[in-house]
Amino acid sequence: MRELFDELAGKSPLDPREASRKSSRTPLRNRFYKLASAIEAEGGFAVALDGKPIRTPGKNALVAPNSALAEAMAAEWNAQGEMIDPMSMPLTRLANSAIDGVAANTQAVADDIANYFGSDLLFYRASFPAELIARQAQHWDPVLRWAADDLGAHFILTEGVLHVAQPEQAIAAARAKLPNDSWPVAALHVATTITGSALLALALKEGVLDKSQVWAAAHVDEDWNAEKWGSDGEVELRRAARLRDFEAAALMLKALS
Repeated sequence: MRELFDELAGKSPLDPREASRKSSRTPLRNRFYKLASAIEAEGGFAVALDGKPIRTPGKNALVAPNSALAEAMAAEWNAQGEMIDPMSMPLTRLANSAIDGVAANTQAVADDIANYFGSDLLFYRASFPAELIARQAQHWDPVLRWAADDLGAHFILTEGVLHVAQPEQAIAAARAKLPNDSWPVAALHVATTITGSALLALALKEGVLDKSQVWAAAHVDEDWNAEKWGSDGEVELRRAARLRDFEAAALMLKALS
């Protein structure tokens, strides 16, 4: 089943939007197994199809660090119908990324997450209208207060989109909170790139906000515009695809906590 996910790897193994673009060119395969399960394996718990462990696109064993993750991935395989659709298995795709793409580059991926601390979504505020200003503050200020009080990371806010340089001390303090293990780093990277905020991703990992709160905070501006001007089907489809990947990342972070 490794080849099913090869086309979904994209330019980066952690880019769900690139994976979504490539998915349209990926032919679906017939389901050939009866039951997926989680079984004990070296290093953790493997996902097995009819008792046979499966491998990642990089030909590594698909072994999760705990049974909860392996069972959740097995559930994705069991939920497939007559055809196997990799895009409906976001947790399995994320696990593939953690094993094939992040394990040998964990520091570099963590550094990529840390780059967001210099230009995080939460720093750039609307100057009008008052209702949007208040909504941004409602969703974003608690996270910034947590970063300041618990992490010692005091960031600078600005109006508009012009870049504002953040204190190196604040960036370093937030960076120090990032894990150095490939699985949580992979999940954090997905949550960060989808939300546009490493602080929201980190707040999710630390349990400061739950996944619904993080999702709402990441889409304050988008939801505001939709309320005022309406949305369309294409936008909603893209959002639904991002939500699937985000929820897989949130599930992984929770299972690893």
